[in-house]
Amino acid sequence: MKHVHWQEDLALLSRLRLFQNVTANCLAQLLKEFRACDLEAGEVVLSPFNRNQHLYLVVSGRLKVYLGSLDNNPVSTIEAGECAGEISFIDNDHPSAYVVASEPTTALRLHRQSLVNLFQQSPQLMQNLLEVLCERVRQGNRIILDTEQNAKIDTLTGLFNRRWLEQIYQRESTRCAFNEQPLSMLMLDVDHFKAYNDRHGHLAGDYALCLVSHTLRNQLRPKDSMARYGGEEFVILLPEINGDEARSIGERLRVSLEQISSFYSPLGVLPGVTVSIGMAEMQQPDSLQGLIARADNALYQAKHDGRNRLNG
Repeated sequence: MKHVHWQEDLALLSRLRLFQNVTANCLAQLLKEFRACDLEAGEVVLSPFNRNQHLYLVVSGRLKVYLGSLDNNPVSTIEAGECAGEISFIDNDHPSAYVVASEPTTALRLHRQSLVNLFQQSPQLMQNLLEVLCERVRQGNRIILDTEQNAKIDTLTGLFNRRWLEQIYQRESTRCAFNEQPLSMLMLDVDHFKAYNDRHGHLAGDYALCLVSHTLRNQLRPKDSMARYGGEEFVILLPEINGDEARSIGERLRVSLEQISSFYSPLGVLPGVTVSIGMAEMQQPDSLQGLIARADNALYQAKHDGRNRLNG
């Protein structure tokens, strides 16, 4: 970090979010406290390993924010006119993230004590800082929600994954049991999937799995839940559906795939696939593992009987 001369610019300072509506007298006093510095691309400004005593205002260039490790993708960008380090600046603790200059950047650095002294003179300055902090908290909440959501999504098919299935089953089984409603499960396995991969390639197999997920999901109710259980296996939870109804739904889903003899993909026209299905209805008290075990046994029998059929 290289200290440089910065031409004092009161008009520029007043336009920055942190100093909007702050009196000229307070801004003039702040100008005396600021130290300008130039940052090289890749230079670490803030690190969780070092306490921070300064607030940084970006005048030109931009900073990137990284959580956990610099090897991760950046979670946000701090543009010119925005500030960095305000949380650790206030609580005098270690920063919660890495902040790195993504290009040559000029920033104004202010020691925490200088700004603390001004809070008593300018309530507006305190309000602006609180608003900035609120935005940071909301942004952090969005990152948490996005991370949790992505952790429950299968990136290939867009379906929910096995981890999510455990959570949704707890909710749906409790709700159905409380309302004395049935709940059924369909467990599907793509027939001869290894041979399909061997013949057409693993990328073609991926497109076939997407075909299965899209074809079946579009035929389910909003309250139904479809998840990729692993590999070429899928699980469908059918709340408020008894065994007879589940068999009818499973047969309809099976036939819909059977009727797709070929489909278009980025690789060209590929042959369709069929599925074997095992069905089980929830019995009280039934854990997810118990229901899956019975659906899996029914699926095994469907495959043993010749595949492309439903059992249960």
